[in-house]
Amino acid sequence: MTILNIAAVDLGASSGRVMLASFDTQSHHLSLSEAHRFKNQFIEQNGHFCWDLTYLEQEIIAGLRKILADGNSLHSIGIDTWGVDYVLLDKQGEIVGQTYSYRDHRTNGVMQAVQDELTKAQIYRKTGIQFLP
Repeated sequence: MTILNIAAVDLGASSGRVMLASFDTQSHHLSLSEAHRFKNQFIEQNGHFCWDLTYLEQEIIAGLRKILADGNSLHSIGIDTWGVDYVLLDKQGEIVGQTYSYRDHRTNGVMQAVQDELTKAQIYRKTGIQFLP
């Protein structure tokens, strides 16, 4: 029997979790179990809502360690995040600037300004992203 173990990390706006997906290659049975759940929230930096990347990294590592401590090996790790936020890195892989949340006020009014130039249908055709503040 060969078991493939995959850690799946899901980062939501208010919580995060590390799941263990185990796939039996002979029976084709997939099982899921929650290894670790943690609170996620914005932090304020210079008047902006930002993500606390250090905290998130620590919690993800804590979840991975729990999986390993239970005697599991890991064959892969996948991470799913908000999909609209980003972190800029320099050539050495260091974070450049603040890690703004998509809910930060710095983009207030931008969508309306774009819609003054393009229709919602044109924007959706080009980006495929739903319309959220």
